[in-house]
Amino acid sequence: MNADGSRYARRALTMPAMVLGLALGLALAPLALPLCALVDLARRRPGQPTVRLAAFFLSFAFTECVGLAQLFALWVACLGSRERLARRTWPVQRRYVAMHLWFVERLFALRFSVEGDELVTPGPLLVFIRHSSIVDTLIPGVFIANRHLIELKYVLKKELLVDPCLDVAGNWLPNHFVARDGADSEGEIARVRALKAGLQANQGVLLYPEGTRFTAGKRARALERLKGDPLALERASRLAHLLLPRPGGALALLDAAPPCDVLFVGHTGLEGFSSFKEIWSGRLTGRTIHIRFWRERAASIPTSREERLAWLQRCWERMDAWLSATTPAPAPAPPLRATG
Repeated sequence: MNADGSRYARRALTMPAMVLGLALGLALAPLALPLCALVDLARRRPGQPTVRLAAFFLSFAFTECVGLAQLFALWVACLGSRERLARRTWPVQRRYVAMHLWFVERLFALRFSVEGDELVTPGPLLVFIRHSSIVDTLIPGVFIANRHLIELKYVLKKELLVDPCLDVAGNWLPNHFVARDGADSEGEIARVRALKAGLQANQGVLLYPEGTRFTAGKRARALERLKGDPLALERASRLAHLLLPRPGGALALLDAAPPCDVLFVGHTGLEGFSSFKEIWSGRLTGRTIHIRFWRERAASIPTSREERLAWLQRCWERMDAWLSATTPAPAPAPPLRATG
């Protein structure tokens, strides 16, 4: 099946499923929410995490359906023109991303504190952000794209295409969904690099250098895999809250023209949102989410591959030090010795 056929087949499943999920959720809510409250009472968990989680699922389906309705109306208005669709999809994306965070913020009584907001503009810029949560994709969408009207081009994993709004809007806009199976690494790197071509002053490219969400378990497994590489093991061991950056995408973007400043985005407080099990624990409710931006000027970024890798490591260690100062340290991993 070609790419278009695969895309339409996927949407034929995900779109009806989202609409059906919302319809069922609304129909069952009068019964389900009181039952969830009883579950919280039986579990003796303060803050009603089961009720909040159920409401989160309902709000997610509602926002996705609203977004799909807007995208369908846009497709009709643009008569399928790719150029008009791309231009007019940005405001739709801003609205549904803002809706998602609005619900999350209120359902879980979150507060946001932003440091370095004045560093976001002007563009063009690259955005390198940590990944620790299933919802931290909303942070750049709201606090960079929406607040500063920056058109962000995203590098995201292909698995996220199961989200129908992201699937439609994400493919109308200049993003790239990476296949992580390694079957075409050179092609994937080339497509990431192409996102930077012709970048304008109101645009940026966003990358998650770690390539996956951080957890203490993933960190321990990564250290285990690096036992045969003493240098990489030593670099990774210096990071308590982050995984070692994967260099392919970051170096491709740094190498491509035009030269850009790099905006680093650190955040803490969403660690309890890395899985639905953790959300259900109730630890996320009432937190303050701290977000910090800092900017590395293009002129200060080295030009050789090795120097850029060392520079990226230093920047990642700087973020890790900030995270250590604002979050409790995770349980230390067992000491590992390099072999081979």
